[in-house]
Amino acid sequence: MNFKLRTSPSRISIALLTLAVLPALALGTGAAVAAPPLPEPSSTAAAEKSDQALPPEVPSPGAKMGWTEDSVVAPQLLKNAPVESGPRGAAAPQAVTGSTSFVPGWGVLGLDVSAWQAKVNPNGSRTDNVNWQAEWNQGARFAYVKATEGTSYKSDTFGQQYGSAAAVGMIRGAYHFALPSVSSGTQQANFFAANGGGWSADGITLPPLLDIEYNPYASLGDTCYNMAGTQMVNWIKEFSNRMMTLTGRYPVIYTTTDWWTRCTGNAAGFGNQALHVAAYNSVGPGTLPASWNQYSFWQYSDKGPTAGDSNIWNGDLAALKRFATVPDSAGNNAAAQIQQTYAQNSAVLGTNSSGIICGLRDNGCYQSFRGGEILWSDATGAQVSRLGAIRTSYRTLAAENGKLGYPTGPETCGLKNNGCYQGFQNGYINWTNSTGAQITGGAIRQAWAQTGYESGKLGYPTGPETCGLKDNGCYQAFQNGYINWTSSTGAQPSPNGPIRQAWAQTGYESGKLGYPISSVICNPAEDSCYQGFQNGYINWTNSTGAQITGGAIRQAWAQTGYESGKLGYPTGPETCGLKDNGCYQAFQNGYINWTSSTGAQPSPNGPIRQAWAQTGYESGKLGYPISSVICNPAEDSCYQGFQNGYINWTNSTGAQITGGAIRQAWAQTGYESGKLGYPTGPETCGLKDNGCYQAFQNGYINWTNSTGAQPSPNGPIRQAWAQTGYESGKLGYPTGPETCGLKNNGCYQVFQGSSIYWTGATGAQITTGAIRDAWAKTGWEQGRLGYPVSGEGCNQNGTNCTQSFQGGRINWSVFEGISIN
Repeated sequence: MNFKLRTSPSRISIALLTLAVLPALALGTGAAVAAPPLPEPSSTAAAEKSDQALPPEVPSPGAKMGWTEDSVVAPQLLKNAPVESGPRGAAAPQAVTGSTSFVPGWGVLGLDVSAWQAKVNPNGSRTDNVNWQAEWNQGARFAYVKATEGTSYKSDTFGQQYGSAAAVGMIRGAYHFALPSVSSGTQQANFFAANGGGWSADGITLPPLLDIEYNPYASLGDTCYNMAGTQMVNWIKEFSNRMMTLTGRYPVIYTTTDWWTRCTGNAAGFGNQALHVAAYNSVGPGTLPASWNQYSFWQYSDKGPTAGDSNIWNGDLAALKRFATVPDSAGNNAAAQIQQTYAQNSAVLGTNSSGIICGLRDNGCYQSFRGGEILWSDATGAQVSRLGAIRTSYRTLAAENGKLGYPTGPETCGLKNNGCYQGFQNGYINWTNSTGAQITGGAIRQAWAQTGYESGKLGYPTGPETCGLKDNGCYQAFQNGYINWTSSTGAQPSPNGPIRQAWAQTGYESGKLGYPISSVICNPAEDSCYQGFQNGYINWTNSTGAQITGGAIRQAWAQTGYESGKLGYPTGPETCGLKDNGCYQAFQNGYINWTSSTGAQPSPNGPIRQAWAQTGYESGKLGYPISSVICNPAEDSCYQGFQNGYINWTNSTGAQITGGAIRQAWAQTGYESGKLGYPTGPETCGLKDNGCYQAFQNGYINWTNSTGAQPSPNGPIRQAWAQTGYESGKLGYPTGPETCGLKNNGCYQVFQGSSIYWTGATGAQITTGAIRDAWAKTGWEQGRLGYPVSGEGCNQNGTNCTQSFQGGRINWSVFEGISIN
């Protein structure tokens, strides 16, 4: 609350009201004296109240109007103004016409005047022409004086009339003639309030009045200014709310039931504002607009007995004074509760230095004392704001007019470090000698509450909530850290420590991690903590320090079970710039490697990683891993895929690399579940014809460019091949796999220079050349000769050879060729 307002003459004057008087305060409308019983009501339309004539052309809405009071013409009833009526068929009431001395038999007489009640001097100026003493003498006790119209016209007799009414003892107020189609409700309220439309709770100032009725200017549209319905309702609300903000009072609404029905759709949402209804007759105002079930003022005549228009306040003079002093329903409750609160706190507050003053925000009231204030609102009751650092901070924020609103409880002390706090509608103020008074509220305060307030890890706030960060974020500093907030992340604590330090090194919320999305969560048993951020996490242990994880590498870590999995905690940052723009991160028990093509793959410490290391990691022949390490505990075996091969491991074979054509051939045998079992050594090259081989538990796979990769499982066929000298012997490399399932469960394998056939009865026998071709013609093992039972035998010079079969012999000579017997 602005201090100057607290010490203004208008506020000080109300201090003359004593506590003994205030309990009797009541809202003017609420304490109105009931009018005598009325017949079925009806009334003629009120005359329009504009005393301003338009120039030949009306400027567009919002433009500055140039006409002056000199150009006004006498007001008239609109020719087409309808007669207001109650139920159809009701008899018309007696109209008040011509000069009359009629005064209703209830209420308080008053008048409203404007520049029409003035005389024009020879020099063109105007002088108020109302005999105010005479008006007083005939019983008038209040007056509304026109101050403004639209956003350009100011009555040049307002000051005289307003002051003269007060001088004879009248309660007076200002009114504004609305031109809704010319400018906004806010603009006209600002203009009105700046030119006489203010209000003070001094007991002699009526709340401002909005004159909203029939449009007197054809150039501004129809009767409703071309704004009938929602548009008009919104304009009136905007004007009313702005006047409440500027003056502390909602304006009284002056209108007719007919106009209100036609132009607002008989809106029912203005019941918190007093009604000044116009209906010219001697019976009563008749049916009221839908927003009201009673009126505060009734304008019943424009022909006397008072100057200007004649009005009745629907109550007694005491109620009128209370209406001028205490807004809405504040007075009665405020007085009683302030008195009760003072009785409980008199030792702290001391003697009073003002009366009870109302008209504050939300119809609040206050009373000043030497030791502070008591503030009251209907929502919060009466609460003490005692002198000290908390009150000073509260007043710095404009007291109840600021973001905190009214206090909701007393100042409470005896907290940690001798701290104090006080609650308000929209937050709290906490104080210690070392931190000063600091405000907390909203989501940041809620997050602070979850930490244990001042007794928690953050301690007391040390600064205000500061906003305007990235993504419209805010933060507040505390003794041992901060709380950060955005609408998407909520409020999250960031206590001082290694996690916050690591976040700081990234650039706080402007860095790659963004804002925190969780509090710091610790596991005392493991001496470890972590905190989530928009784009990653920070994990900390005493041994590893604070390390950041995020993106695909974190997801891969998650699949291993985070810190409880095989990798443990991260021990270093994510490091990039490797081959193919790859990245890696070190963990207690291994690494995770990533590229855009392979994704993030764990590489735990162990024999497989060691074998990969021997190839040169990602820069070696295997490239990056393309899978995690996959194990079969039942077989005590594991493998991991890489871009260019695999590493297989068992406890007995160690870690061995397979790839290319040899691996494909191994795959066709069924991998480790096939007849070859696991590899037992690396792929070895440099053989005859640039051939390669790899050893497996139960055999080998041999490869050349011309023969491809062919398995050579342990057994009699391989033994027979070995006796020939393997690939360096006469058979050369195998050109196909060992094939079984022949007659008598036989098997064979083809080599570059021959074949080897085997059965349990015949053993493994080699067939080559012309003898093999002749055997083929007999139908191989299916023919009459059956399987070979010996090797091929030749004479010393190789001109004659023979081979025995189950069913005979095949002979060959260089001279006679093939003979079978």
